[in-house]
Amino acid sequence: MSIESPMFSLTGKRALVVGIANDHSIAYGCAKALRAQGADLAITYLNAKAEPHVRPLAEALGAELILPMDASDDAQMDAVFAAITEQWGALDVLVHSIAYCPKEDLHGRVVDCSREGFVVAMDTSVHSFLRMIRRAEPLMPNGGTCMTVSFYGSEKVVDHYNIMGPVKAALESVTRYAAAELGPKGISVHALSPGPMKTRAASGIGHFDELMEQTAARTPTHQLATIDDVGAYAAFLASREAANVTGAVHPIDGGYHVVG
Repeated sequence: MSIESPMFSLTGKRALVVGIANDHSIAYGCAKALRAQGADLAITYLNAKAEPHVRPLAEALGAELILPMDASDDAQMDAVFAAITEQWGALDVLVHSIAYCPKEDLHGRVVDCSREGFVVAMDTSVHSFLRMIRRAEPLMPNGGTCMTVSFYGSEKVVDHYNIMGPVKAALESVTRYAAAELGPKGISVHALSPGPMKTRAASGIGHFDELMEQTAARTPTHQLATIDDVGAYAAFLASREAANVTGAVHPIDGGYHVVG
């Protein structure tokens, strides 16, 4: 084997990436890495307002499908998977990197979260992953990889993360149960857990710049994770070499999760 050969290849694999808002998005880091290793891409954007920010990125990556999808709209989700079925007839990789909570609930105490806000946060951030997995499953007859994105605030109280902590804890639990149920079919399920990074989604969290500074100071590497770090890890998990890895929450945070 040539020493110039990549450690692993995703050539021939087909990946759906959901959650790109701009070039700072974790989903974009994943899409770049998947494409660099040879995967074919389908990329979604939230709505017409988001399309001008997402389409140029998707086109630059050579995405074969660029489609609108609001995860709360079952018809749009069905249309995306129908297009994948028509274009490819199968799917190998699903990347789910979306989360949302109404601002008034996100910025308040957990005990004050409204019923409506809690339902929206859980539906958008957690149940949408299940809905996508359910649609991806029949397109993965030979196995596949499903990934979502979590955060350390799922297991420890992080100031100002508020209701998204319990929501991400639910997402991680869903990951474990889905991995157990789909493992016999060769479908792995993962939660990627990077430390804080400056993304559009994170900008809605109060005092986030302060959180990033504190994290960088305490992280063993003294460096925050980047979207490229997350993408590299995601690309490996999508590879054949990681086929026997499933059900875990994977910290990609410069070692912050080990600091007491």
